[in-house]
Amino acid sequence: MARSTLHNIITVLIITLSPFLDVTHSTSDTVIYGGCSKIKYTPGSPYESNLDSLLTSLASSATSSSYNKYTITGPSPQDVVSGLFQCRGDLAQPDCATCVAHSVSQLGSLCPQTCGGAAQLDGCFVKYDNTTFIGVQDKSLVMKKCASSVGYDANLMDGRDAVLASVGGATGSYRVGGSGNTQGMSQCVEDLSASECQDCVMEAIGRLKSDCEGAVSGEMFLAKCYAKYSSTTGDHAFKPDQDHSEGEQTFAIIIGILAGVVLLVIFLTFLGRVLGGNAGMSSLWFKNYNASSILQYM
Repeated sequence: MARSTLHNIITVLIITLSPFLDVTHSTSDTVIYGGCSKIKYTPGSPYESNLDSLLTSLASSATSSSYNKYTITGPSPQDVVSGLFQCRGDLAQPDCATCVAHSVSQLGSLCPQTCGGAAQLDGCFVKYDNTTFIGVQDKSLVMKKCASSVGYDANLMDGRDAVLASVGGATGSYRVGGSGNTQGMSQCVEDLSASECQDCVMEAIGRLKSDCEGAVSGEMFLAKCYAKYSSTTGDHAFKPDQDHSEGEQTFAIIIGILAGVVLLVIFLTFLGRVLGGNAGMSSLWFKNYNASSILQYM
């Protein structure tokens, strides 16, 4: 019985640790920003049920599409909830599905019992609300990020302006451009018309040029589009962090956990031999043991 209990504990630990055993870090899952509405819904209400259905539909649809939108109605107008997702234009479908699922999970933690929420990850965007926003132009500033200014650098500024002009002059919801050592991209949410998308992109580009003057990189996120640029080589190249990367830190944490598991197994084996056939204590200990608690600080 002690051996069976030990096997059960090890199985639980493996299942718990399995999501963390892949130490590769997907940049598409990096959270850029998130926000929640101030209005709360009542737990157990039709709105909560509709929201659960909406988020499930978004995550499911992302396995076969890079963009989709839904509106779920209810017994009364206040039960209506709308939502959409969109993945970055160059993202492969499996990565799109993973990103949206991660975003939906983040929103569940970030916006508990709120009627609206939005999350922008590096690879996808998810939003839901009980107010009308699908198909509505919105150029309000959500977030901007400018690297430290390096002062006026004619080559850097010329490259940036050329890239942003290329992106602004392109068509479609997802646009990329490059000039020398500088790259740029933009994307609109696909519920906008072509003219609304162009208007939004040009607004984002204009703000980038004015707000990130002299910066080696810049990102401008408006409510329905974004634009960004970066210089990747030369004197102003981004340099890797000298500290351990997030993946290395995660790997170190996992190694520490696994080492603890090994010690736990040794201890339980010894304990099982000492207790012999006394299965009652081992079974009770396993029943009250929460394997996931060892990961609560990760």
